[in-house]
Amino acid sequence: MPKQRRTFTAEFKKQMVGLYENGKSRAAIVEEYGLTASALDRWIKQAQTTGSFSEKDNRSEEENELIALRKENQRLKMENDILKQAALIMGRK
Repeated sequence: MPKQRRTFTAEFKKQMVGLYENGKSRAAIVEEYGLTASALDRWIKQAQTTGSFSEKDNRSEEENELIALRKENQRLKMENDILKQAALIMGRK
């Protein structure tokens, strides 16, 4: 049975980053609080780059552009489907 995914508040993440910045080792933090090293590393990087733990705030320009293009592509597909249906209806009259 897989482990259930845990969520952490921004305040908790900030405290963990603070412990690291005040000299506590990564290994000690990971062991004491039952975290994964990759999660702690990600929080440290996010705190240093944007100061935010929100994934939306930490996306690269390429990721934002890709999301916008996917949304536009979906909208255009819907419009295309609507126009196809309208053409079929008009063709019957």
